[in-house]
Parts: sequence; structure tokens; C-alpha cells
Amino acid sequence: MKKDPNYPIKVEQAIAKKYGKETVQNPKKDWDDAKEQNYICQLKQFYAPSTNANDEVDVDGVLISKKLITKESNRSCPVCNTYSFKSKDDVYMSKFDCCFKCYIQWVEGREERWKKGWRPKDANNKKTP
Repeated sequence: MKKDPNYPIKVEQAIAKKYGKETVQNPKKDWDDAKEQNYICQLKQFYAPSTNANDEVDVDGVLISKKLITKESNRSCPVCNTYSFKSKDDVYMSKFDCCFKCYIQWVEGREERWKKGWRPKDANNKKTP
């Protein structure tokens, strides 16, 4: 069987006919020195290190980038005053403003009342009537 030497040209013509001439043209066709300089300038700005002193915050004697500080984190439960590093407590602190233990004891099954503002009376977690 003889191969058609013009097959790649026919494929290119079919693609151009179906999708437009821009699909088969060389990407460098419209590229010039001005666009190249603009592109290089944008790359330099994008990858330039931040030298602004205002981008860092002093946290307990350590400079931390503002980009790393997203929000204030409260590690103490306002209901029982326990301090926790557990990740599951973070979820309940965000949603219900209490730790997992307090969620189980006071909130679970009573979310609507909790969202309306009900809280236990004292630090010993004695239930409010």
C-alpha cells in the first residue's frame, strides 16, 4: 500500500476549514519584540520577591508574612475554657463557637437554640433551665 505524501497537508487543510485558519498557523506569527518585552516585564513583576517591610507582622518576637495570617485563631473554648490543639475542635469552634466536648454535651440536637444565643449559665457547665 502506497502512502500519500500530501496527507499531512490535507489534514491541516481540513482542520483549518472546520476550526478556522488560526488553529493551524504558527503561534509565533503575531509575536514581535514589543510583545516579548512586555511579557518579560510581566514575568519579572510576578516573580519579584516582596521587599516591603509592611508585609511582615511581629508575632511573639517572630516576623511572619501577612499572607500566612488568615484569621485570628481562638484555641480556648468560651464555654468550658479548655485549651485545645485538636483539629476537630477547630471545626466546632468555627461553626458553633465551642469545642467538640461542649458540642456533644450542649449543642448536639439543639443547634437552633444554640444559634439563637442560649449558653450554659456558669463555668461548671450547669445547664440553664
